[in-house]
Amino acid sequence: IDVSLLEHCVRDDLNERAPRAMCVLRPLRVVIDNYPEGQVEQFESQNHPQRPDMGTRNVPFSRVIYIDRDDFMENPPRKYHRLGPGREVRLRNAYVIKYESMVQDEETGEVVELHCTYDPQTRNGAPADGRKVQGVIHWISADHCVPVEVRLYDRLFSIYDPGSEEDFTQYMNPNSLEIIKDCFAELSLKGVEPGSRYQFERLGYFCADTDTSEDKLVFNRIVPLRDSWTKVTKE
Repeated sequence: IDVSLLEHCVRDDLNERAPRAMCVLRPLRVVIDNYPEGQVEQFESQNHPQRPDMGTRNVPFSRVIYIDRDDFMENPPRKYHRLGPGREVRLRNAYVIKYESMVQDEETGEVVELHCTYDPQTRNGAPADGRKVQGVIHWISADHCVPVEVRLYDRLFSIYDPGSEEDFTQYMNPNSLEIIKDCFAELSLKGVEPGSRYQFERLGYFCADTDTSEDKLVFNRIVPLRDSWTKVTKE
């Protein structure tokens, strides 16, 4: 069976059954300068957009959040619908925020913190002045999250049929496993049982590993949301 077809079937199955949650794999700290210090709001989020029977959960929102590092670029291309200088983006089920400035590491130049402002009129709605905000990204409240180790499993071989080659070991994918230790997930995942399956929004489908404990969550990627290998094999 073609692996792409198998993964497609897995996505179809999990899309129906897996509740949604947010997890930031490579956290970038964001301070919302005009949001009140100490204030915390609860945003009601659907556990499944097509399954109202799966209920809702509350996701805390505060002045300091984490976004994924991939959702910010210092010099973004024109069609980059995420966060960057002069740009706005919507936080999933929350507010629209606008980039104001960044803090960089003095030695490496790496961006370590962003400063943004939020539009209080955009809670779960469009800006009052009618301006369009195209990008939507996931996020985690820095004071209301749980640490997660994420294991990104990928295909073991880099070609379609390694058995047809004389030495299949020459075609093993060196990137078949990436372990990311310093991720953050929303509080609703605290106490999750090993074997539980979720869609991490914008990332893919994941399963809680047997290494999961009260102190630390461990999730394994089952399959990404999109088939990135189709493009790779065509190239």
